[in-house]
Amino acid sequence: MKVRTPKFRVRSADFDESFQVGNLSTPSFSFRMDAELGVKNANFGNYKFQNSSIFFLYGDTGVGEAAFSKSKAGWRSTKKNFSKKFHVSVDLSSKSLPSNSQLGNDLRSGVLNLRSQSRLDGKVELLFIFKKKKSVNMDCTLTIGVAEKQVRQISCK
Repeated sequence: MKVRTPKFRVRSADFDESFQVGNLSTPSFSFRMDAELGVKNANFGNYKFQNSSIFFLYGDTGVGEAAFSKSKAGWRSTKKNFSKKFHVSVDLSSKSLPSNSQLGNDLRSGVLNLRSQSRLDGKVELLFIFKKKKSVNMDCTLTIGVAEKQVRQISCK
């Protein structure tokens, strides 16, 4: 029996009132994001994964990270929803960005592009008999509209 690799994605994201963006002379950002993550398991058995972290990057520079605890995604689902959904809150800030970054141009255009990366290590337990190690990587791009303070698009590889 073939074991399929689960899918791990950012499903949605919301921001609280602390969403702040600097001006063009001193470009910066600082906000708290509540991201909904999902693990889709298409196997005939649970996928149990270990503690992990999710990293948010602007360009190649880290701007925030959050940890989440071990859990499991249930058996195969025929619906389009994810088997396991969970939320993480993360504070994102441009403090660690170099002064020569493209942040000013992005803020001027009204769009902030962030990447999220993570890795889940776990095991799929097929029909309560076989256990197979499976790891899944997440690499998503979040396009955030600065003026409306909303995520415009999420695309994952």
